[in-house]
Amino acid sequence: MKKLSTVVLLVFAALTTTFSQRVAIVDVNDILTNMTQYSNAQKEIDKVAAEWQQEVAQEYDKIKSMYNKYQAEQVLLSDEARRQKEDEIVEKEKAVRELQKRRFGPEGDLFRKRQELVSPVQDMVFAAIEEYAAEKGLDLILDKSSSAGILYTSGEYNKTEEIKRRLDIK
Repeated sequence: MKKLSTVVLLVFAALTTTFSQRVAIVDVNDILTNMTQYSNAQKEIDKVAAEWQQEVAQEYDKIKSMYNKYQAEQVLLSDEARRQKEDEIVEKEKAVRELQKRRFGPEGDLFRKRQELVSPVQDMVFAAIEEYAAEKGLDLILDKSSSAGILYTSGEYNKTEEIKRRLDIK
């Protein structure tokens, strides 16, 4: 079994060197953070997120106020009135949680806003990368910023600066 593993490894190594690919490394995060369009989109997203977070916080403050008022009046209320007030508070909490989910959930307003503002910028970068790869005859371009599988890269493969020049980024 050990001999078979060695033979398979040798054949793989031979095939890899025979059919070598042209590879480049690009740091997409570096490119994006140096683009004015991306920075503007991020600022807009941050602004909208802060407004929506404030909206949610104000609603939670209203619930806290309702609860404090309920606590103060509780001894004076009948059982029916107490249940009604409790139900109002619970319903208000449920509505605020729904608002929070609608704004910040996985498919919420913030996600859609990010898609609306950032996707065109990302598409522009990826189009520039594809164009560069076609011009240079590259077979593979790896994103250095998502380095989950990259353990070592040679500087000669890093083409980030060339892509930035193509996009007129300084």
